[in-house]
Parts: sequence; structure tokens; C-alpha cells
Amino acid sequence: MSAENTLLVFAHRDEASAFADVPHLVTGVGKVNAAVSLAAALADGGAGVDRVVVLGTAGVVGDDPGRPSLDEVYQISGVVQHDFSLPSPELRPAGETLLDEHRTVIATGDVFVQDDEQRARIAGLGAHLVDMEAYAYASVCERFGVPLQLFKIPSDFADSATTDAEWDEIVFRKSAQLRAFWDARLA
Repeated sequence: MSAENTLLVFAHRDEASAFADVPHLVTGVGKVNAAVSLAAALADGGAGVDRVVVLGTAGVVGDDPGRPSLDEVYQISGVVQHDFSLPSPELRPAGETLLDEHRTVIATGDVFVQDDEQRARIAGLGAHLVDMEAYAYASVCERFGVPLQLFKIPSDFADSATTDAEWDEIVFRKSAQLRAFWDARLA
């Protein structure tokens, strides 16, 4: 698989810190920033894009024994919204499956989850990970007809012990782990 004609996307510039030598798009945090930035990039140069690959961090929700590890990259197989009052349709990224053994569902909402009650509610939606952009990326790619692959490395457990400052310290290490994954599996 070649990185040629691939639009590599990150939500936050620190998630992309290990990719200074690789062309990429940083959309900004949250569903609105993610949707607007990715849609603009696809509209401007979308004819030459064969796929979108999103790399980033996510929080782990749920406490079941099979919950994601903080040391593995996961391919997202489905995306739901957790901050929408009505059930949102589950979107399925359309890109090639690379990680059969590490696939999971992610829930997206415009809040950094760091609350035990909230993470339990999100896990109840069938998600194992939580972020702030994946649903927007999936929606935009679906509308543009561009295959999407989403890969996330957990950074925290999205619980009451999680802090913004903790994520700020961890993100650079997670970016290096994503770069090793990129070089081995996607570049």
C-alpha cells in the first residue's frame, strides 16, 4: 500500500509532531473543525485523493476485560456520536482492513471525556474508544465518496483521573508510536 494519493489527517498538531517530514492536514479539534477542514481539503484537491487516513489519539471507555490497551494502535470499524440526543446512525469507514485483531467502534462528541459516568454511558453505545472528530471525518468521506481508514492509539482511560495536562504530556509519545505504525503499515 502506498502513501501516494493519500490524504493523511490529524486533529491536533501535537498528534502530528512525529510527521514533520510527511505531508498532512491538521484539521483542528472537534467535529466542526474536522468537518470543515477535511471537506475543504477534499473539495480543493479531492480529485487526486484515493483515500483518507486519519491517525490520532483516543480515550478508552468501558471496563470490560477486552478493552483496548494503551500500547496498541486500533483500526476503527464503526463510528457513533455520543453527544447527540437522538441515536445517530453508525458510520463505517470504507477503507481496507489492516488490523483484524485490533478493530473497534469509536464514539465522537465535542467534549474531552474525563468523567466516569459519561464514559460508562458512552460504553453503553457499544464503543470502546472516544474522540472528538472521527464521526465528522467519516461523514465527510462518505459524502465525498472517498475511502477512509481511521487508526487510533489510546492515550488515557477517559475517567475522572484523566486531565488535559496529562494528555498534553502523553501526546508526543503517542505521535511517535503512530509514526512507527505509519512507517511499518501504511507508508
